[in-house]
Amino acid sequence: MGVSTGIVSSLDRSIGNTPLVGLQRIVPRQAGHVFVKLEYLNPGGSVKDRPALAIIRAAVRDGRLRSGTTLLDASSGNTAIGYAMLCAERGYGCEICLPGNASPGRQAVLRRSGATLVITDSLEGSDGAIREARRRAAAWPDRYFYADQYNNPENVRAHYVTTGVELWQQTLGRVTHLVVALGTSGTFVGAGHRLREYNPAIRLVAVQPDSPLHGVEGVKHMASAIVPGIYDPALAEATLTVTTEEAQATADRLVREEGLLSGTSGGANVAAALRVAANAGPDAVVVTLIPDGGEPHLSERLRETAR
Repeated sequence: MGVSTGIVSSLDRSIGNTPLVGLQRIVPRQAGHVFVKLEYLNPGGSVKDRPALAIIRAAVRDGRLRSGTTLLDASSGNTAIGYAMLCAERGYGCEICLPGNASPGRQAVLRRSGATLVITDSLEGSDGAIREARRRAAAWPDRYFYADQYNNPENVRAHYVTTGVELWQQTLGRVTHLVVALGTSGTFVGAGHRLREYNPAIRLVAVQPDSPLHGVEGVKHMASAIVPGIYDPALAEATLTVTTEEAQATADRLVREEGLLSGTSGGANVAAALRVAANAGPDAVVVTLIPDGGEPHLSERLRETAR
């Protein structure tokens, strides 16, 4: 019998199959079980490696991304890192429209990966980056493959064929609730549809910030934002809102009490999942994701709390 070396032939094979970990100390007594999928263990550091890979593979397959073209998209940071990493490996150009309030750490990673950054108005958030990407794609159609993660069905498909399957298998089919914050909405829609196919009784809970002006990076307040074309508003049985302060406080608790790195989006997910578990009873199995480790933001938060 051969010995496994753990060596993979490409970055593609290291994306996905992230661990699912049960929370121990921050779940209230008599609440259901809460499990978090550690998406920061993907090679690019976030859940967005999954759709980035699916989008690039499909574009190469049908000839939209080829030698001499540049991948173009808008991103708040995580998908951009996935794109940049995979384009660098394959030798494609990568240009990202990025809001000016994206963390300096993410901007540095993108530049070091060879991506060209087009910095857009911080006050316009991801919507401003989307508008600029659309303008550039329309102005120079022969220069770019416009990946358009907010409207690209491969975003949803990535989570339908990977994330949803993994959550079902890792819980041995015992999952009762999926709780996910909405950004592009690809994770919620793709994994949600897949889990519903396994068991129509699974409850799907969406999470949003409580106001248009918020600090939960990568998450949309749908009522005031450009709504992604891939979003299915009929899918969620309930939508919970989380304040920026609650998301930040929960991210802090995750690292301090559970030893798990998390950005504010993960904090929002877990804050909402804890609420769901508290109301669902001790037999519930609530799953959510920590989309990224949020190291630049977490470091700043830890410095603030240490003062």
